[in-house]
This record gives sequence, structure tokens and C-alpha cells, in this order.
Amino acid sequence: MRNVRSAEKFLLIGYSIVLLFMLLHDWVPLGPLNDVEAIKAAKSSGELVTTTLIGVIQIVLLMTIILIYIGRKYPLWIKLWLMIHPSCIFIGAILSWWVPYLFGIGAEVKVADYTLMFSNTHSFLPVMNGIVPNTIHLIFHLSLFLCICITIYLNMTQNKIKKIQRDSIA
Repeated sequence: MRNVRSAEKFLLIGYSIVLLFMLLHDWVPLGPLNDVEAIKAAKSSGELVTTTLIGVIQIVLLMTIILIYIGRKYPLWIKLWLMIHPSCIFIGAILSWWVPYLFGIGAEVKVADYTLMFSNTHSFLPVMNGIVPNTIHLIFHLSLFLCICITIYLNMTQNKIKKIQRDSIA
């Protein structure tokens, strides 16, 4: 019997937002949120397809695992996978965007590409070290971070929920 928790639904919504980002942000014009022509000028079609496939496959895998176990007890290896895998993606985002932006480490390597691809996109943060995370990437990073937080919450509270359910039956 499945007892789907609201947090699990929010986790799927969060990963749906991440999946939409992965599918659309390099391919479909989204007004001021992206500049598809600039991205195509900076990256080859092969690079874009590879990047998109890697991202989409990862998120679909995470969502599939969640859908298989939603409302049930997650095995330990699934709990670990659902925390470690997205955390590695998030660390990549931090190293690619936030470390250069906030501390300037590696910024000189990224300034030209980021300026070409993202200078015509919406951002509300100030430019620092020659770059600025644009709004769509900020939404992606926040969504991914919230998914990690929800997963931690689910893992920390799962045993308490099962105990409450057992006590209410007895």
C-alpha cells in the first residue's frame, strides 16, 4: 500500500522544473530568459545534443526511481542515490557558475563564453568578476537545491512516518 507524501509530490514537481530546463533552455526561445542563437554560435550542435541528453537522462532516471518508490519505504541505496547524484550535479553548477561569480576563481576562462551566450538574457544580480548568473540558470540551481533539501527531509522523516502509521494501526 502506498502512502504518497506531499513532499514526494513537491520533489517530482521540482525535478519536472529541472527536466524542463534541461530540455528547453538551449533549444527553445524563451524570451529574455535565453538566447538560443547565441548558444548555437558558441556551441556545436553535437555539444548541445550531448549536453542535453546527459542532463535529461540523469533527471529522468531520478524521476523514474522516485516514481517506482513513491509512497513506499525507500531502500538505503535509493536514499543515497537520490541525495548523492543530484548533489554532484549541484556541485557542478556551483563550480561552473557560483565560484567564478563570487570568488573569481576560473572566471577569466568563462567570461568570453558566458558573455557570448548569456549577455542578452535576463539577470537581476550584479555582474561580478565579469560574469553574472542569468535568471533561468538561477531558477535551475534553486530548483535542484530544493530537490536535494526535500530528499534530505524525506530521508530524515521516513522512519517517523512509518512508526506513526504502525502506532495508529495498533
